[in-house]
Amino acid sequence: MSQVARFYSGSGSLVAAISSALDAAGLDRATLRPADLAPVDEFHIRGRAATLEIIDALGVGPDCHVVDLGSGLGGPARTLAEVTGCTITGIDLTPEFCEAATALSAWTGLSDRTRFIVGDATATALDDAAVDAALTVHVAMNIADKDTLYAEAFRVLRPGGRFVVYDVLQGEGGAVHYPVPWAADSSTSFLATPEDMRELLATAGFHVLAEHDSSEESLAWFQQVRATVERDGPPPVTFATFLGEAFAEMAANQVTNLAERRIRTVMFTCERPG
Repeated sequence: MSQVARFYSGSGSLVAAISSALDAAGLDRATLRPADLAPVDEFHIRGRAATLEIIDALGVGPDCHVVDLGSGLGGPARTLAEVTGCTITGIDLTPEFCEAATALSAWTGLSDRTRFIVGDATATALDDAAVDAALTVHVAMNIADKDTLYAEAFRVLRPGGRFVVYDVLQGEGGAVHYPVPWAADSSTSFLATPEDMRELLATAGFHVLAEHDSSEESLAWFQQVRATVERDGPPPVTFATFLGEAFAEMAANQVTNLAERRIRTVMFTCERPG
């Protein structure tokens, strides 16, 4: 198992941990919807709100096949399938994530439109031009060889298809405070700057249609989450389920990194030329 996959793997069964937390909260899996799982499976800054923005940018419908590169627990994939009716393949390096994503899709009635495969986002084994759209959400921070990642996205995407990247980027405020939710230290953290991203995506062959820096919204989102937790307590299932006791420190560092402009959250909407 790679160092990155080890970072995200828990000490026990993630499926069992999520199941127990849902049971404790009285949530019936027979009526579970993707939004119910957002506190744990929308594992990115601004959560489901950001996912809905990505869906708008992708512009896909029921007849489309989409690939999620670095799909994690599958939250964005399930929301995409539920909202648009498309089918989606998620590829992730962490076996435990793929196992949990498959279970969560079964619990939310979306197994027929989502599948999750253990694999490398930089070498997916998908056919050329196999998908109508592609996305990657908070993934490239763990990938040093971003050229290969974006070249792979370009290869599997049909001409005219869209590729949406929503990632944490290096800000102008200095080095990142660790630990953070994607890395315990700098050894597995590889942040690009916005300037790097524009060059990387263009080199891969993409046309960048839009670029949106949501950093101020991200900081406000963290502040709102913190206020909600202080008022109502934490939701039944959270990122701490698989990040453990260090999660509180990671979350605090995220707020500091954003406030000090050490990190930025940016979404790029790209197109493979026809």
